[in-house]
Amino acid sequence: MVKIRLKRMGQKKAPFYRIVVADERSPRDGRFIEEIGTYDPNQDPSVFNVNEEAAKKWLANGAKPTDTVGKLLKIAGIM
Repeated sequence: MVKIRLKRMGQKKAPFYRIVVADERSPRDGRFIEEIGTYDPNQDPSVFNVNEEAAKKWLANGAKPTDTVGKLLKIAGIM
């Protein structure tokens, strides 16, 4: 099954995330199929950007977003 989830980047205690499409069996920061956006919780307010076309394409193909990514997609108006 394919999931839309966060891949952790950045330094220790300063996380920065990439929103990626990956097989659910691959590790959190491991192999992924496509990168569709970024999320930075360190800024106030949190900053995120998502490639809307790619996200809609993957959702239409059956990819399931994780809880956190689902909330971000709802805020962006994609879901």
